[in-house]
Amino acid sequence: MPDPRARRGRRHPVGALVAVALCAVLTGARGFAAIAEWARDAGRSRLRRLGMVRRVADASTFRRVLTRLDPAALDEALGAWAVTRARQAGGRRVYAIDGKALRGARKRGAQRGFLVAALDHATGTVAGQVGVDAKGSQITAARVLLGLNVAGAVLPLDALHTNKTTAAQIVAAGAHYVFTVKGNSRVLFAMLKALPWALIPATTSTDRRHGRRATRTIKFLDAPAWIEFTGAAQVAQLRRTVTRKSKKTVEAVYLVTSAPARTADPATLATWTNEQWGIENRLHWVRDVTFDEDRSQIHTGHALQNMAALRNTAIAILRTAGWNNIARALRHHARDVNRPIQALLQA
Repeated sequence: MPDPRARRGRRHPVGALVAVALCAVLTGARGFAAIAEWARDAGRSRLRRLGMVRRVADASTFRRVLTRLDPAALDEALGAWAVTRARQAGGRRVYAIDGKALRGARKRGAQRGFLVAALDHATGTVAGQVGVDAKGSQITAARVLLGLNVAGAVLPLDALHTNKTTAAQIVAAGAHYVFTVKGNSRVLFAMLKALPWALIPATTSTDRRHGRRATRTIKFLDAPAWIEFTGAAQVAQLRRTVTRKSKKTVEAVYLVTSAPARTADPATLATWTNEQWGIENRLHWVRDVTFDEDRSQIHTGHALQNMAALRNTAIAILRTAGWNNIARALRHHARDVNRPIQALLQA
């Protein structure tokens, strides 16, 4: 990663500072002061293992580097590791792509109001992340993420990304898409709704998490000739019923996918599409609730996006180590200063 600081006065390599900050985030650190406090507790002898061979860096050093560090370079470096941990789900790698607003970015001087991430279905790790300034730019950001090695993968995307250009780019990259069609595509939605779904058998699945029960019923048909997306092979009706505190909500959407029936049966496609909602639970919810990201006071320069990248990687390290409860994992690593160092070096 290119060091954003002037050459004169550097005491620590930028990689060492990122490694130390990441270890601190593995204990639940949310800001520069907390990162520096963890570093002081770790001490010089332990930090040498992370490349910090001189005196322990202070909060201003971490602030200066993480505020100026190119977020694209950091995401590329961390994402390269995450890609090596990707696994198959239903016979293929599955990357759910979705965006998340950063409320701290509303403050003056902040950059990048949205982060669009590609989450590996099997491991819950972020393989890539792109920052954009407005929600409408998420479409462009999603196309940038196609620069990842997605050949042979499946990409479930929400209704914002359902368009012909993105479909053509995904197929050209050697991957399959699973698009969601909602009311924002009124004509296509109406045409799909009019298909004879009552005659089609359904596949149903139910999961319970975070105090709610979600039941999904999915039906598939071969794609009609009037579907204009490149490579479209199947269409589907997906009904999602969510019950939370005795209150029930029902949502019906439609799907268009380039995955043919011979390689993706309804149960497999249901597994893939479920991950589009899974990114909310496995990534956005964890960052909002466990790391309290939306109330972060860090907002200057690139710091907000770089801290989000560190949180993504901390979640990935913990998930690949077998942790499902990230809050419990943070408490575990906070109790022993050696644990986050070992977790990082063994990841």
